[in-house]
Amino acid sequence: MATVDYFQRKLDDKRRLTIPTELRAEFASGVVITRGFKKYLHVYPKSVWDGDVEPLLSGSILDEQVADLNVQFRSGKSENDLDDKQGRLVIEQHLLDYAGIEKGVVAVRVGKYWRLMAET
Repeated sequence: MATVDYFQRKLDDKRRLTIPTELRAEFASGVVITRGFKKYLHVYPKSVWDGDVEPLLSGSILDEQVADLNVQFRSGKSENDLDDKQGRLVIEQHLLDYAGIEKGVVAVRVGKYWRLMAET
């Protein structure tokens, strides 16, 4: 089976993004959504957040770069689960505003996580 690395969707009226069926098992542990480095969002499977991201954010308390990364990734951080029936994920309004996403969403795999951007 081919790997899904890209998809486009429209948010529904309740700010829910439907995850393709082929990807739902990837998010079985839950979902963490954060601000990206620019005007987009990062979407991590909770297992990736806990195993790969969180340890890097726990560096020296005197390291200014680590502090900046904590501010970037923890400002507005949201944790959710996909709903079991439809595989939908609710995205908080302040995160959508940050990324300039109104209705159309483009999702691209970036290694172990996803980048969500406004559809242009």
